[in-house]
Amino acid sequence: MNPAGTATEAGDGEGDLPAGLGANRKDSRDAAAPTHQRLRLTVAYDGAGFLGWQVQRQSPTAQEVLEAALAKVFPSAPHVVGSSRTDTGVHARGLSLHFDVPHAEWRMTPRKLVLALNAHLPEDLRIMDSAATPPEFHARYDARGKQYRYQLWNHVAMDPVLRRTAWHVTRPLDVAAMKRAAQTLVGRHDFRSFAANPGYARASYVRHVTRCDVRRSGPLLTVLIEADGFLYKMCRGIVGTLVQVGIGKFTPDEVLPMLEQCDRRVAGMNAPAHGLTLWKVYYPPQKRRSKPVPEDAA
Repeated sequence: MNPAGTATEAGDGEGDLPAGLGANRKDSRDAAAPTHQRLRLTVAYDGAGFLGWQVQRQSPTAQEVLEAALAKVFPSAPHVVGSSRTDTGVHARGLSLHFDVPHAEWRMTPRKLVLALNAHLPEDLRIMDSAATPPEFHARYDARGKQYRYQLWNHVAMDPVLRRTAWHVTRPLDVAAMKRAAQTLVGRHDFRSFAANPGYARASYVRHVTRCDVRRSGPLLTVLIEADGFLYKMCRGIVGTLVQVGIGKFTPDEVLPMLEQCDRRVAGMNAPAHGLTLWKVYYPPQKRRSKPVPEDAA
């Protein structure tokens, strides 16, 4: 995915907003106040211990734990805005977020901020990087694409080291067939056949997948998906279908017709959440707002 691309994701717990969404909103939350500094963090976490990213009635969530750590470092107890939502059990290596603090409280270097926050966080959640940003930077609306990776362990016995981060598939897989099927998903399509119902109406189900690869290294398979946006559980629907191609339930030629029917019932299963990782969020090298697009809140 080209970081300066023109489009992006929405909702897959695995799913977020298409690129530029909200860019036309006159929302005071879009820019930091003149009295505040906007900061960006890159966050990694093991999703096994969290009920997803976003704060909700049930606990714990990664956002909730992170905001508690921020309150110990900054008296203003800032709230964060994330680039993505991850579902229960889904991991992250490169989730981006931003928050604002009064200038009077911002008295440390970005490196010291990483150290200070990690001192208050559990071992399964870590700040990997931090930076001061322009006041108008927005972790969600300025994202231009995301990369998810899904791991599968294709062997009769599960590797215990990977048991929390890879789906154990014991049946032999035709990886060549999976690769052919994956390539049919590249492009701009309506992906509702591979997405779950989020419980609300969407303005659009169209997403632009720029990369869908299947890699093999011994028993370990990695499905790498890059797109300008993802629908709710879209990644897991794609991976589950590709695995069913690999075991012979579907042929590679059947995948594109599934896509064209725009009906979740015709495609394959959802892969389990624990094999999925939000790997990277792409931003343009110089922040800019894209043209307004139809709203599609995740």
